[in-house]
Amino acid sequence: MKNDHIDEVSGVSTTGHEWDGIRELNNPLPRWWVWTFYATIVWSIGYAILYPAWPLINSATTGILGYSSRQELGRTLDGVAASQAERLAAISEKPLAEILADEELRRFAASAGAAAYKVNCSQCHGSGAQGSPGYPNLNDDEWLWGGDIEAIHQTIAHGIRFAGDAGSRYSLMPAFGDVLEREQINQVAAHVASLSGTAADPVAAEAGMQVYADNCAACHGENGEGNRDLGAPDLTDAIWLYGASEEEIAQQVRIPRHGMMPGWADRLGDTTVKQLSVYVHSLGGGE
Repeated sequence: MKNDHIDEVSGVSTTGHEWDGIRELNNPLPRWWVWTFYATIVWSIGYAILYPAWPLINSATTGILGYSSRQELGRTLDGVAASQAERLAAISEKPLAEILADEELRRFAASAGAAAYKVNCSQCHGSGAQGSPGYPNLNDDEWLWGGDIEAIHQTIAHGIRFAGDAGSRYSLMPAFGDVLEREQINQVAAHVASLSGTAADPVAAEAGMQVYADNCAACHGENGEGNRDLGAPDLTDAIWLYGASEEEIAQQVRIPRHGMMPGWADRLGDTTVKQLSVYVHSLGGGE
């Protein structure tokens, strides 16, 4: 039935429906929008026929094209693996010096090593390799055991004080709590603090020179410069694993803490260990 009522405000005819004096304007959807809506319905039906769409009890309809996102992913991963195979083989076969000399191979190894670092190393050394108390900073140029590529590889492959690897590096600082008097420990701590320019009691530091010479110089050097062959840290810089204050140094002298790093060669394989070595070497402190 034709409705001739025209809304006075908008000038649009109404549908004839009325609810408590409220009338509905007759504003049909644009024709282009309606046909677009119909087209999407047709498209969805076609999609459901061609591609996996409807869930079943244990699977889903496969679609007449037989498309599978899992198969697509598998083909992509196979392609990536194939493209990397040659470079991985080169890393496996070449010595570290040759890997560093080949710029393209070095960049590939460093990129792969960065990924391996995030999974295996960042928990201790930090996501940016900045370290934390008890865990060395890998960005600076101070190394307990050496920072050239071979030394880094040795450390990563076999670890530090790792009982599960016969090739692990070992160095143990003895506990001097039962060897030296408390006053002597405080004196040598003041002397060690003074070596790096840290404010210390000058009188105690002077007295601690002889204590240091008698008990510490054999490993750390007469001037506290350290000894990489023994893993003895340099005491003249501002880099400390367990704190630089006199109290913290005295605690380390009295009852030293010994960190342990696992050897990764058996767990990750030599190729990944090489990639990690190249990545750590590239951080800025590698020699």
